[in-house]
Amino acid sequence: MMLSDVMEDYLKAIYRLQRDREDRIKTSEIAEELSVTSPTVTSMVEKLEDRGLVDREKYKGVRLTEEGRGVAIEVVRHHRLLEAYLTEHLDYDWAEVHDEADRLEHHISEEFETRVAAALDDPEVDPHGSPIPGADLEPPSTRTGDPVSAFAEGDRVVVREVADRDAEVLSYLADHGVEPGVSLEIREIAPFGMITARAAGHDEDVSLPEEVARHVRVAPPAEVEG
Repeated sequence: MMLSDVMEDYLKAIYRLQRDREDRIKTSEIAEELSVTSPTVTSMVEKLEDRGLVDREKYKGVRLTEEGRGVAIEVVRHHRLLEAYLTEHLDYDWAEVHDEADRLEHHISEEFETRVAAALDDPEVDPHGSPIPGADLEPPSTRTGDPVSAFAEGDRVVVREVADRDAEVLSYLADHGVEPGVSLEIREIAPFGMITARAAGHDEDVSLPEEVARHVRVAPPAEVEG
């Protein structure tokens, strides 16, 4: 099935939005995720429905069909393998790789994908801690944790995953030691969702506004060790 890059981007966006949910994804959510207008989303969703890639229910939203999910997972696999390859073999910073991988993910062959995976020894996660789907295109079984905002003052947690799409946020977090595998102490939760935390080995706190904190996924140390 030949799909445009934009179609694949929509399927990947819906897949991301469905990550922790069973309900349908609304047009407005897709529009916000992709920074486009709702009418633009409606038009594209109709095309994807015609191709059998999404199941749409009027006024309730969409969900991926089995075929659409397969396409989305393949694009996600390409993207995350490319991010890992760029950081490990081409010395890209983790804040730089998202846009580069976005440009390349639609155009690599299956042979190239296989060779990249082999060169990386089939990694389970990308540089940001996001699980890499396997070659069987089944959704990753690894659960990376919950948003740091789900925890309480005084909790100690371990960073499992950080969203990869904002280079400035990634650079800020890296400067304060907030990376996958690092232990965090949640020191204060202020009104309006501002979280203050401190990473192990650092002498300064890091401030995590709500819009940043919800993209940092963590787990209790016992869960990570288990």
